[in-house]
Amino acid sequence: MRKIALAGLISLLSLSPTYANDDGMITTVIHAGQLLDVKSGKLLKDQFIIIDGDTIRDVVTLRDMEDMEEEDIKFINLSDMFVLPGLTDAHVHLTGDANIHGYKRLTRSTPRAAITGVRNARRTLMAGFTTVRNVGAPGFADVDLMEAIEDGDVPGPTIIPAGRSIGITGGHCDNNLLPYENRETAGGVADGPWAVRTKVRENKKFGAKVIKFCGTGGVLSKGTKVGAQQFSFAEMKAIVDEAHQLGLKVAVHAHGEEGINTAIRAGVDSVEHSSFISDEGIRAAKANGTYLSMDIYVSDYILSEGEEAGILVESLEKERTVGKKQRERFQAAAEAGVKMAYGTDAGVYPHGDNGKQFAYMVKWGLSPLQAIQAATINNATLFGVETHIGSLESGKMADIIAVESNPLGDVSELEHVDFVMKGGTVFKSKEE
Repeated sequence: MRKIALAGLISLLSLSPTYANDDGMITTVIHAGQLLDVKSGKLLKDQFIIIDGDTIRDVVTLRDMEDMEEEDIKFINLSDMFVLPGLTDAHVHLTGDANIHGYKRLTRSTPRAAITGVRNARRTLMAGFTTVRNVGAPGFADVDLMEAIEDGDVPGPTIIPAGRSIGITGGHCDNNLLPYENRETAGGVADGPWAVRTKVRENKKFGAKVIKFCGTGGVLSKGTKVGAQQFSFAEMKAIVDEAHQLGLKVAVHAHGEEGINTAIRAGVDSVEHSSFISDEGIRAAKANGTYLSMDIYVSDYILSEGEEAGILVESLEKERTVGKKQRERFQAAAEAGVKMAYGTDAGVYPHGDNGKQFAYMVKWGLSPLQAIQAATINNATLFGVETHIGSLESGKMADIIAVESNPLGDVSELEHVDFVMKGGTVFKSKEE
């Protein structure tokens, strides 16, 4: 085969035929006008991403393309755009509906929540989030949604599902909305070290790929104190040890200081929310390499829209205490250099608005690049899939997004993603 001529390549950029190479895979070349190397923070001009099927073969310059033997190629012209790896979110609830909170949630069956998840998965993908960690869903609906997406039945991001959140009797992650006569207990409730080990094993059995447990009370749960510790150290250690033994990472829901410190000491991989994390907790997180996943956008939605959505009065009062404090502690953790994940709690607020948190992370202490790194290489490492996603490099999945303006200059540009490719398939183009 003859090599591609420079002028010939340029002329092909306006074409978009689709062909298969000798291995039966589609070969695609994306012309990225500006490509963000998320590791170095550099913008690389006129890069060409060569994709075989769902995997990046190489990222090269135009001059390097002359050495590529001519083959049937699909060209995608993003020469006037800024190209980044697909974004990731460490804390979503795809089966949750932002308009259904409090007692309204009692009207939603698990099958109905699963259908809601199909809608939300598409919205999340179209917002540029190609991988998410779903930290809690009823009846393992997130596992089924993951499988439906993998089978191509519905569009959506790659999902790392937690299945049922593990919690104490009457705590956050239990159902406290009904009276005693109903005997309602959430599926992940367990008390005692061996009981929680059993829940971890059950979650793994039914498809969970990460374990999430509730280490303190929560904002949106009835009758729990947001800062009060749930589970003893022995119980937390049992959860973490069992999960790690089974090859699963562990995320802990924790707002309060003591619960956070205890969970870090037990060996969790990430602390979700971290609202009242102390200086001691920040030092411990940094020393242990624990990621903080702090959802510092969601407070605005809860306090502005939550009452209409059914959020309980006591929950609104708790959020008025939590929101500002959480942002101040985020700033302290950022200044200390703690590993930051990008987690938003989407589902409490509308899915598809995941990108709104970037601007808040910058306002409260991160640079635009650091915020983007949280949603790319940081999350990829936290998830344990850094060899597959997180940056645009040879051998990684072709999860790629593009925006019209430089997100390093204005990170809110990532609220309006114009191009989305997941696994080599284009789900959104700039013409749409």
